[in-house]
Amino acid sequence: MTDDLSTAGGVAMAAAARSRAPAGLAALAVALIGAATIAGAWFFELVLDIRPCPLCLEQRYAYYLVIPLAAVLALAAPRAPRRALIVGFAVIAAAMLINAGLGAYHAGVEWGWWPGPTACAGTAADLGDAASLLDRLEGAKVIRCDAVQWRFLGLSLAGYNLLISLAMAAIAALGIRPIAAPAR
Repeated sequence: MTDDLSTAGGVAMAAAARSRAPAGLAALAVALIGAATIAGAWFFELVLDIRPCPLCLEQRYAYYLVIPLAAVLALAAPRAPRRALIVGFAVIAAAMLINAGLGAYHAGVEWGWWPGPTACAGTAADLGDAASLLDRLEGAKVIRCDAVQWRFLGLSLAGYNLLISLAMAAIAALGIRPIAAPAR
C-alpha cells in the first residue's frame, strides 16, 4: 500500500511539474523580452543620443517591475505554490496592460489626437530674471512628448512600447493557463 501511495504521489508531482514547464517558459520569455526592450531604450538614449521625454521614462517603470518578477517566476516555477505563480503572472499582465495604455496615450499625444501632460509640453513657467535668461535657455533641454524623435515603419518608440507591452501581457496570461487549469 505504501508503494501505491508513493507512486500516486510521484505521478501527481510529475504532472504538476509538466503543467508548470510552460509557465516557466512564459516567465522566461517575459523577462527576456522586457530586458531586450529596456536594453533597446538605453541604446537609443546612451548611444544614439535620443533623449527620452517624461512619458518615455514613465513607460519604463513597468519593465523595472516586470523583469525581475518574471525572472523569479521562471526560476521558481517548478517548485513555487500554484497560487504564487498565478498572482505573479497576474501582476505582470496587469502592469503590462497599464503600460500598454500609457504607450497608447503617448502615441496619441505624438499624433496630436489629444494634448500631452504639461510636464513635457516644452513651456517654461518661470524664466527668472533677464540676466540669467540666456544661460537658462542654453542649459535647458526640454524633451517634448508630442515630438517624435524616431519612427520606423510608421511607429514611434511609444507605438512599439504599446505592441511589446500587449505581447508581454498576453504571454503572462498564457503562463497562467496551464497552472490555473484543474489537473486531469
